[in-house]
Amino acid sequence: MIITGLPAFIQIRFLDIIDIFLVAVLIYYLYKIIRGTGALNIFLGIISIYIIWWLVRLFEMELLTEILGQFISVGVLALIVVFQPEIRKFLILLGTRSFLGKKTRTFLSRFWQADEESRLNINDIVTACEQLASSHTGVLIVITRENKLDFFVETGQLMDAIISRQLLENVFYKNSPLHDGAIIIVNNRIRAARCVLPVSESTMFPAYLGLRHRAAVGITEQSDAIAIVVSEQTGRISWVRDGKLKRNIKPVELKEMLVKEFSADFGK
Repeated sequence: MIITGLPAFIQIRFLDIIDIFLVAVLIYYLYKIIRGTGALNIFLGIISIYIIWWLVRLFEMELLTEILGQFISVGVLALIVVFQPEIRKFLILLGTRSFLGKKTRTFLSRFWQADEESRLNINDIVTACEQLASSHTGVLIVITRENKLDFFVETGQLMDAIISRQLLENVFYKNSPLHDGAIIIVNNRIRAARCVLPVSESTMFPAYLGLRHRAAVGITEQSDAIAIVVSEQTGRISWVRDGKLKRNIKPVELKEMLVKEFSADFGK
């Protein structure tokens, strides 16, 4: 289909509109990934060089065209080298985000219910976080969804234990050898403790927050997991999803959030 009513030399097909839309979506998601990092300035610098190269070609400035053309010709390799962390994050994001929306999962869950063993034990998680917060004990809990975070599980001490309030409190007890790092929960089981997580590189991250919060943001930036943090300094509970941190969460709010996020999950 060709859109009429335009000059003869301009013909816009329906596929061209789809093409422009998809490119816009791609640029938007790339911007979300590099926003708040030093890579954004590099990206803008590369775009500026490309615009300058296009202008000097237009005005037939041969020397500058040749010099900038050499840079543009190796631009793809330069992008891979410079943006290696961001490209990796984008591919992880592409591979772990579910194509099924939450409403779709809720609808399907009516026909396919999770068994009791794989259904998340929300009450024990909330009770443990409340108790540990009252004693100002540092906590970092990661709850997986589609992405099981096997690579990060291997960095910690394997446990494969059923979730319980007592176990969570013992793991994060200050004198416990497992209290440093994160625990990763998969299918209502603590797969591992003392796990090492990637930290967020965002320049917008609040400087007054510690490494636990930065690691919680980092793992949720790179996966579809949910992270819960209890601050050792303030005893406040934080909720992290999609790299977004929500602080000062009350236990009742934490329970509501967990129910909302995982009530439609089945067999995960």
